[in-house]
Amino acid sequence: MGSQSHPHPHPHLNGDSNTHIPKKPKLSSLSSSLFTEAEIQNEFNHHDPTVARINNGSFGCCPLSIIQSQQELQLEFLRQPDHFYFSELKPGILKSRILLQRLINAHHLDEISIVDNATTAAAIVLQNIAWSFAEGKFNHGDVAIMLHYAYGAVKKSIEAYVTRAGGHVIEVHLPFPVNSKDEIVFEFRKALERGKENGKKVRLAVIDHITSMPSVVIPVKELVRICREEGVDQVFVDAAHGIGCTDVDMQDIGADFYTSNLHKWLFCPPSIAFLYCRKSPGCIDLHHPVVSNEYGNGLAVESAWIGTRDYSAQLVVPKVFDFVNRFEGGIEGIKKRNHENVVEMGQMLAKAWETNLGCPPEMCASMIMVGLPACLGISSDLDTLKLRTHLREKFGVEVPIYYRAPKDGEVDVVTGYARISYQVYNKVEDYHKFQDAINQLVGDGFTCALLYN
Repeated sequence: MGSQSHPHPHPHLNGDSNTHIPKKPKLSSLSSSLFTEAEIQNEFNHHDPTVARINNGSFGCCPLSIIQSQQELQLEFLRQPDHFYFSELKPGILKSRILLQRLINAHHLDEISIVDNATTAAAIVLQNIAWSFAEGKFNHGDVAIMLHYAYGAVKKSIEAYVTRAGGHVIEVHLPFPVNSKDEIVFEFRKALERGKENGKKVRLAVIDHITSMPSVVIPVKELVRICREEGVDQVFVDAAHGIGCTDVDMQDIGADFYTSNLHKWLFCPPSIAFLYCRKSPGCIDLHHPVVSNEYGNGLAVESAWIGTRDYSAQLVVPKVFDFVNRFEGGIEGIKKRNHENVVEMGQMLAKAWETNLGCPPEMCASMIMVGLPACLGISSDLDTLKLRTHLREKFGVEVPIYYRAPKDGEVDVVTGYARISYQVYNKVEDYHKFQDAINQLVGDGFTCALLYN
């Protein structure tokens, strides 16, 4: 389980069984000695030592050395803001964009913009869709398709930009637990058929690369291909968990738009994401929702200056790439080890509780859903929030929980699933602590109903 252990090869990390994983350039040409286990733990010794933090997926993590580099950049700006603005800011962001372009295998540098987070990226894409309705390029009732398990903020953005502009939104209802990618493909095709009824046009498909809750790796390459075959105008992949967690290659995936946070699984400080926009005439009309004096100079330039603020998270990217290269195998090695370890921990917990995983191992990346004992009596979303708080406050375990409503006729079925993450700072003891907490609750005859007293 050590962070430098040799990983066993495990294919299909982007959800496609026939995925070709190209050789990507090293994140940096600098050569440094590999981290020791002690050095890794020291990089994260600012984490609360009393908490088993098995929830990297929500907020990510940032090493101490990167925090220090960020603080140096912040002080450099405050020391002489004018010099920093005129001489350092744009070249620094450009360097970060070049590194990201190489990492994700984008054809053109101007396809890469750096924004605050995936939610901002979604607003940029969906704002453009809303303008297309307002300007008569799209007809009232034209369709946008999204997964039922889309991230809540993205759902709200679709409501705010697409539905309000006159678009009709169709949700792809996915099964959970899921047994194979074929189930996802089947439901996606059904939704596309509904969208095209009565001659309607499907203008946009919003596809998660890794759904948040419940967490499942979606076969994005196959779904994008289906969209092309079915005449969907544009495809936007929301990969908030993508970079550092699964395989991200723009030429391989083939979407029009793709966004991923860098602070979740690539060790950047919050908050930073990239938005990839495939070079096409339509990309010219994309704009940042915060308008500055850079409006009209291209999305990448607009995003690089949205007024006076802290840009250090965008500038520290080269240091992050150097950090990642100190792990055996770089980012590819980290992804593989995290995947293997989270599967091992998930299987250990499911066996201990006599439950099940939420998906096959090949459909998870660095997060996996683990069924909780049915006797805990999880019967609502509010129950999951209260149980999560109880685990945090009484047992020092941080883990999100998902409520899966029972279907008609199901009895004594698993209704609660924990989403466990694995990142380089995690230890086996973190998951044993979680296991012991649940075992104690079960042994005490606890049910979620007691949390309301």
